[in-house]
Amino acid sequence: MEQPEDMASLSEFDSLAGSIPATKVEITVSCRSLLDKDMFSKSDPLCVMYTQGMENKQWREFGRTEVIDNTLNPDFVRKFIVDYFFEEKQNLRFDLYDVDSKSPDLSKHDFLGQAFCTLGEIVGSSGSRLEKPLTIGTFSLNSRTGKPMPAVSNGGVPGKKCGTIILSAEELSNCRDVATMQFCANKLDKKDFFGKSDPFLVFYRSNEDGTFTICHKTEVMKNTLNPVWQTFSIPVRALCNGDYDRTIKVEVYDWDRDGSHDFIGEFTTSYRELARGQSQFNIYEVINPKKKMKKKKYVNSGTVTLLSFAVESESTFLDYIKGGTQINFTVAIDFTASNGNPSQSTSLHYMSPYQLNAYALALTAVGEIIQHYDSDKMFPALGFGAKLPPDGRVSHEFPLNGNQENPSCCGIDGILEAYHSSLRTVQLYGPTNFAPVVTHVARNAAAVQDGSQYSVLLIITDGVISDMAQTKEAIVNAAKLPMSIIIVGVGQAEFDAMVELDGDDVRISSRGKLAERDIVQFVPFRDYVDRTGNHVLSMARLARDVLAEIPDQLVSYMKAQGIRPRPPPAAPAQSPPQSPAHSPPGSPVHTHI
Repeated sequence: MEQPEDMASLSEFDSLAGSIPATKVEITVSCRSLLDKDMFSKSDPLCVMYTQGMENKQWREFGRTEVIDNTLNPDFVRKFIVDYFFEEKQNLRFDLYDVDSKSPDLSKHDFLGQAFCTLGEIVGSSGSRLEKPLTIGTFSLNSRTGKPMPAVSNGGVPGKKCGTIILSAEELSNCRDVATMQFCANKLDKKDFFGKSDPFLVFYRSNEDGTFTICHKTEVMKNTLNPVWQTFSIPVRALCNGDYDRTIKVEVYDWDRDGSHDFIGEFTTSYRELARGQSQFNIYEVINPKKKMKKKKYVNSGTVTLLSFAVESESTFLDYIKGGTQINFTVAIDFTASNGNPSQSTSLHYMSPYQLNAYALALTAVGEIIQHYDSDKMFPALGFGAKLPPDGRVSHEFPLNGNQENPSCCGIDGILEAYHSSLRTVQLYGPTNFAPVVTHVARNAAAVQDGSQYSVLLIITDGVISDMAQTKEAIVNAAKLPMSIIIVGVGQAEFDAMVELDGDDVRISSRGKLAERDIVQFVPFRDYVDRTGNHVLSMARLARDVLAEIPDQLVSYMKAQGIRPRPPPAAPAQSPPQSPAHSPPGSPVHTHI
């Protein structure tokens, strides 16, 4: 199920949770004539897409494109893949920002404008292509709270038109093949006055109305007319959406720092041609139509050669689950004093006889989904930040059930029982250290790395992390293991450090070493409760958002390790029926779906 890095997608947990199967639609975003917010260069635009909740009408961030440097006319490569329901009004919002730093906090960047539409509006437009003006309204919306805030705080002028957004939609085929290919070029035109050229390739797939949709960019090769680009992989559905004869256009550019890349030339091909691999059929003349019209003796602007081509079917999260991969679920609960005295109703740990507290609600919402992927239903449950009886020593890795040798609890109810028991026996203390529980689960994950098990650690916490450096190091080390980390922040604290650990936009690092993959997902619990903080507006939405990245993270580990899914177990042979009255019903082996 893995999506490539250039796509944002809802996970297959949606369908597992029982929602109606839907058509998947890929949305491509382009903009023209954006506001220029940079003094000495052009804007560096980023597009953020939001969806609106059916129940509470709150806007939720769905995904972000890549940032494109120095351009007011971006064509974003990263797509948004959404489920399309004909019978629903699916409201969408697109916000454009000029990115000024690596911070994932959108308030730190210049707001360029926004547009509202529905998914049906895009799909129903001519050619499923919708153009809308970007405006800076009287109010924009806070990306975290969803509440209105004056747009002028971002330097905008209310009501001002600030460019155009172009939204294209295409239904995705069920093709799961991924193509891996490599190209080189020879004798490209020299475009730089003092050097050669800095060439890169841009791939587009054709549409039925004759337009083209961008689907891939190679890296830039500096100062060469004979570049050899790195091997890259792309889903076949992104390249041609399963139509092997659809035209694929490839443009060759000379990269310029100011964003005004020089056009060298272009050629066309198709998936069917590329699939022939390295041959005389896959050596392409790069043609610049303007030069060809002007110069009678013009031959070409160089050639591009396909060096290698391979295709394989992409394995999905469900392929691994069907093949027997087990999810090992561990819970770690914050017992620091900042949660408040558990005997008082203001405490996040308060045990009301009438309702679950925030910790128990978060645990139940996530646990009830994920427990079905673990056959023995025995879940280790840990606490951190408390003084333990009888000697009052502080621990950041203690078993909630009191059993140091085996911290596992039976089912979600067993975890809740152990949690409530611990509240009556330990003393809330501090500080808020994550590294010990991350390391605890990493040790278990390191013991089985053959693809048969995958560990998920759920950390529920209220506070500002105290051991950030150690936690980063633990996460970087864990990123090469079969594990993921979910952090749910309860209470009203600022969770900036958790957003940093999430690593969606800036991959975390420790001592100069980058995490091999993104394994952390953070959500603030307050986004899912009413104004009193006591009632969850949507347990299903909380579970979906918390678990959304797990399938991709599992597949990314398996792919990095070269682990293919095992074939699903065959159904056992049935005994011949003895008589109609005694025939045992056929019973296939159950997988955990």
